[in-house]
Amino acid sequence: MAQNFFTELKIPQQKIFDGLVFPKVLSPNSRNSVEFRSLTDAIKHDKPWLDSVLHQHGAILFRGFSVSTATDFNDVVETFGYEELPYVGGAAPRTNVVGRVFTANESPPDKKIPFHHEMAQVPEYPSKLFFFCEVEPANGGETPIVLSHVVYERMKEKYPEFVQNLEEHGLIYTRVLGEEDDPSSPIGSGWKSTFLTKDKIVAEERAAKLNMKLEWTEDGVKSIMGPIPAIKFDKTRQRKIWFNSMVAAYTGWEDARNNPVKAVTFGDGKPLPSHIIYDCLRILEDESVAIPWQKGDVLLIDNLAVLHSRRPFATPRRVLASLCK
Repeated sequence: MAQNFFTELKIPQQKIFDGLVFPKVLSPNSRNSVEFRSLTDAIKHDKPWLDSVLHQHGAILFRGFSVSTATDFNDVVETFGYEELPYVGGAAPRTNVVGRVFTANESPPDKKIPFHHEMAQVPEYPSKLFFFCEVEPANGGETPIVLSHVVYERMKEKYPEFVQNLEEHGLIYTRVLGEEDDPSSPIGSGWKSTFLTKDKIVAEERAAKLNMKLEWTEDGVKSIMGPIPAIKFDKTRQRKIWFNSMVAAYTGWEDARNNPVKAVTFGDGKPLPSHIIYDCLRILEDESVAIPWQKGDVLLIDNLAVLHSRRPFATPRRVLASLCK
């Protein structure tokens, strides 16, 4: 039952898992006057209910509200009241737009960004993500989403021994960073952007806080993260989740400096079986929901419940993001 300010929309891309629609889609309640098309007013009025909807469904798409600029989007993020998470240790090239709002991954439009939990390869990751469609894509460019516990259950059923190895050993992620950003790469954030400093000593201190080792090279640095858990237990929902960037790293961490097959291994250093990674990719695709963006859409994701990706697109497209602790 939607609260006073919201009405629930049904759209063809949604799926049902455990009797719950995924994602939940909310739009302005037409019974209210036009002035209440303000999403910030609606959030203020119904915040506890929205928190419970997010917890139940894992993702909420707000559609049809008057959110048209980056500043409007920043106001929406601020109104929810979640604490901001600084983007330290992430791999994607991003630019700050206004306030707490950044560009989403700025890698080239013909590149697909594989499924991942945001910053699952570092110990400090966001609990929630917001996305906002400022300019809807000419074609493609969806942000597919998939429920993490569903992926875990399917992988556990099909590859119990592999999943047991993941649970026992975790994963090690390795990424080679240049000094400056490489906008042609989906993981092109240079070490200065990654650690928000130009000072190597400060970079090392910030890496150490993330339990990340740095090995400096002539023109950059190799970062080694892990072993870090690949499966987590979501205490708030009492279920195991597929909380890793394994498929993203193995199939997508590729550029002039990085070989994706070497980007991720078991926590004991042993290589991952390629056929299982690619089957996991198929499972992620099978279970996912991809809703075409419309201008003004705001998507709120619980990063502990949901993985996301990005499909290639024809320009123009501008999707902005904000990360919350």
